[in-house]
This record gives sequence, C-alpha cells and structure tokens, in this order.
Amino acid sequence: MLFHDTAIKERITNGLFLRVVTMHDLDALQIFARVAEMASFTKAAKSLGIHKGRVSTTVRQLEVDVGAALLHRTTRAVQLTEDGRAFYTRARDLLADAEDLRSMFASEHTSLRGRLRVDLPTELARSTLIPAIPQFMAANPELELEISSTDRRVDLVQEGFDCVVRIGPVVDETLIARPIGALRMVNAASPAYLARRGTPHTLEDLVSQGHATVHYTPTLGSKPFGWEYPDGDGYSSLALPGALSVNSVQAYHAAGVAGVGLVQAGLAAMSPYFESGEMVRILPDLPPEPLQVWFVVAHRRNMSRRVRALMSWIETTMAPYLDGSSSPRASI
Repeated sequence: MLFHDTAIKERITNGLFLRVVTMHDLDALQIFARVAEMASFTKAAKSLGIHKGRVSTTVRQLEVDVGAALLHRTTRAVQLTEDGRAFYTRARDLLADAEDLRSMFASEHTSLRGRLRVDLPTELARSTLIPAIPQFMAANPELELEISSTDRRVDLVQEGFDCVVRIGPVVDETLIARPIGALRMVNAASPAYLARRGTPHTLEDLVSQGHATVHYTPTLGSKPFGWEYPDGDGYSSLALPGALSVNSVQAYHAAGVAGVGLVQAGLAAMSPYFESGEMVRILPDLPPEPLQVWFVVAHRRNMSRRVRALMSWIETTMAPYLDGSSSPRASI
C-alpha cells in the first residue's frame, strides 16, 4: 500500500482537494506540479516567471494544508515523497480539469491567454515556422510564447515543455504523439557544383559523372548515411564518396550551398534556396523517403486549448511541405 497512514491518505485524496477548490488555490497546485516535474525550485520559478521565494513559500504552505511532506529536499535535488507522488497525480488531473472548465464555453474567437512553451527542430523553426509566427501571434495577442529550438531530444516533463515538434521516429512510448504528416524530401545541389560535375538524371549518372555527397551523421565518426532512393516498395541507399562529414543540419545545408557536394534535405528547408537560386533541385523522380513529423505532449491531459491551437497552426503552416498523415502511433 502506498500510504502508511490511512488518515493522511484520506486527507490527500479527499479533504485537501475539496479545500483547494474552495480556496481557489489552483495556482498553488500549478506551482507544486512544476516543482515536481522539474525537480527544482529554481527551474520551476524560472519556467513560471515568478520569484523562487514564492515557490518555496507556496509549497511549504501546501504541505501544511495537506498535513504531510510532499517533497524530499536535499542540497542536490528535490524529489517527491510517496505521499507526494499520489498528490501530484491528483493535482495534475485537477489542473487539467480546471483548464477544460475555463475553455468549455469559450468560442473559437475568444483570445488565448497564458504562457506556452514549445520546442521545435532548429531548421524547421528557422525556415518555416518562425517566419510565419507573426500571423499566429497577431491572432493571439494575449498569448506568451517561449520557443526553444534544438535538435536534441528534450525531456518534456523535466524541462517544462507544453509540447514539442519532432521529426523522425518517436521512441519514447510514454509520450503522446500525433502525426502531422510526412515531410517531403528532395535532392539538391548548388549551380556551381553542377557546373563542375554535370547534372545527374539517373542513379547511374551519380557514379559515372563522379558525384560526391556531403555526409551527414548525428555523431561524428559513425557511419554516414548513404544516398537514399526509392527501390520497389521501399528505399535503398547508394554509397557515394564525400570528403566532408557534418553533424548538424545547418552545416549540412550550408555545405550544399557552398558547392561541397550533393545533399538530401526537407523541401521546407530547401524551398528558400530554390527560390533564391542558391540551390537547384535534381533527380525529382528519385526522392529520399519522407520523414514523419509528430506533435508530441507528455500526457493526454496536456492538450489545453492553447496547445490545440498551436498544433492546428503548425499543421496548416507545414501543409505545403507534407505528403499527408500516416497511421498514428498514438492519437491526441
């Protein structure tokens, strides 16, 4: 049994939550939940935009109201107690229900309010979403956005993200992922490179004309990806030479623009280069496999009206670069 004191269990599961609602103390639950998720008073305060002292005072008062310790505090970490874990589960559900109540009668034209923290793939943010974000912000002037742009797998809970966009497989089965669509991929090269080597029209040309590719690998020193192409019902790869290997998408694209070699990249990122003439699309009938794009939240309860609005906007903004949705791993 999780609780060693039946009286404490009753206070946590029944009495406290009734008192919290009557005291309008949802802010206290929000503060406690953020401390629990980020395992830090300092990080929780920063993510909520409030002073650390207020966070500490609020949590201490909450423990007094409960009559039980909710957190273990050490000089190195903050962890939930056994009672704290049960309390956190109820608090998270109650906060989600409160959010649902707030938006129950809100029309589609009611302004979104509050803070929304999201992480986006760096190149997708740079090329597609950030240039279009003024439209979303103008439509929602009371919404505060915090946008992180990284290519690593962020921890939604520990780092306090409401949602993230990910490209490629979602390997964490505890997350709730909704497929946005398959990102169309293209083959590209700079005009200067093609002037030196010639323009390939077939796979055989890639070899006979002596073409080279820029090698991309997430970890330098590991085997680079080959030149991918459709093969029957699937895809195969052709080994092409290349003297340059990079481990960032931005460097990969920059090397292609500089004429180092051929590249295979997302249509969304390449479109501005095609329009400016810095890059030329090649082998249009032999594109690499599309990459699945996902909208991810930590829990089904995280789908607030704000999050759903952002998801809808991202889907609309990315639609010109997607082949369409595939079967979802999980629906939200």
